[in-house]
Amino acid sequence: MGVHSDDGATGVRNAIDLTPNDGVVRAALGGTVHVWQCAGGPWVTVDHVEGWRTGYYHMENIQVGDGQQVAPGTVLGTIGNALPCGGSSSGAHVHFTLWLLTASPAERAATPAATGDWHGVSYEQLAGAAAVIGEPINGKVFGGWQFFEGAAQYSGHTVRLRDGWVVPFPGTFLYEG
Repeated sequence: MGVHSDDGATGVRNAIDLTPNDGVVRAALGGTVHVWQCAGGPWVTVDHVEGWRTGYYHMENIQVGDGQQVAPGTVLGTIGNALPCGGSSSGAHVHFTLWLLTASPAERAATPAATGDWHGVSYEQLAGAAAVIGEPINGKVFGGWQFFEGAAQYSGHTVRLRDGWVVPFPGTFLYEG
């Protein structure tokens, strides 16, 4: 666990691996669900206002459908080790990602995955598109916690906003959605 890039090695640190105690993955914000298909099966994103997109990779038992409108906290599925479009996983979790779909026409032409249409897009292609549309997790607030990247991949810490409690990664904290 900790703030890292989509490929865990290079690029924008727009991801964090989460393992909820109950194993349930929920939408961070309300929006429109997209269920993307790759050779290995489906995975899920949710589009939000102003071009924001959150991604939920490695999930199993997907409980939502393409085009479905969801509220914050809606159950999307359960944590898992699914690799529908490639990548790797060393234990059940959700790879939570943050993107901003505001690429210019030139950026979209140079990096087709930047268009936001991700059917059949490999994990490696999407990790490459993160250079254009990946939004750093650093400083963002989710569920009452503010996340900060560290010097290395998969490092950093989170701070509970209501009392300033700091949890270094890897660590355990309770989502306060």
